[in-house]
Amino acid sequence: MERFSNDEMLFVSRNANEDEVLKEAGIEKESTLICALPSDADNLFIVLSARQINPSLKVISRATEETSYRKMKLAEADNVILPDKIVGDHMASLVVVPDLIEFLDNLSISGDDDRINVEQVPFEKVCPSGEEMAIHDLDVRKKTGCPVIGYKSPNGYYVVNPEPSLMLQKCSKLILIERLFLIDKLKNLYGV
Repeated sequence: MERFSNDEMLFVSRNANEDEVLKEAGIEKESTLICALPSDADNLFIVLSARQINPSLKVISRATEETSYRKMKLAEADNVILPDKIVGDHMASLVVVPDLIEFLDNLSISGDDDRINVEQVPFEKVCPSGEEMAIHDLDVRKKTGCPVIGYKSPNGYYVVNPEPSLMLQKCSKLILIERLFLIDKLKNLYGV
């Protein structure tokens, strides 16, 4: 908190296990909660409390144990991150497919003029008229220089490298690869 005390950030320095503290922090009107305490039990309790106070809240929680993962999902956490598992999988992948992992790791190196980001663009930005269109009719790559590498359907399913004939549906998202020098085109066209 001391590090950001001069910024325009608000902090509540109290025990988040208490409903009153969550309410003081504005949990009733917030859109997202990230629970990243070291204790799975504390994170689980906060997820349960926050979900009860604000059912529409997007909840992302950390967990250490696989059994906690299942409990967090039962408590309706939207996303549960297992840092130790992610790190272990990443290290194992470096042994099996080192060049691929190195390539993926270098996609978002900050400070590099040729940096690459993965961006998601919601249907409403790509199709502001509300009319459902095929990817090839949108001509995203020609307009922005950013290739479409994925599609998230309204029901949450992902399509990797979607066919140009795929129709974008309302509440879907396009996933693009964006290079740093093209960011202005993407911002101007889609407000990303």
